[in-house]
Amino acid sequence: MAQGSKKKYTSKQKRQAKHIEDSVKSRGGSSKKAARIAYATVNKQDGGGKKSGSGRARTSSRSHSSTYAHA
Repeated sequence: MAQGSKKKYTSKQKRQAKHIEDSVKSRGGSSKKAARIAYATVNKQDGGGKKSGSGRARTSSRSHSSTYAHA
């Protein structure tokens, strides 16, 4: 993915960034500054761009130590 590419963001993340961008612009910020702030905020909230269903949030409840008991 090229630097600055927004391909990895979900549609929800893009909507959030657009809303933040519009807010910054309405307060007199430039388009470039608004985009930078918007995606920095989305990254801070979600840990960066990611596809939905990527499985990053899954945690395993099984303990690996019980699987490999030593005799």
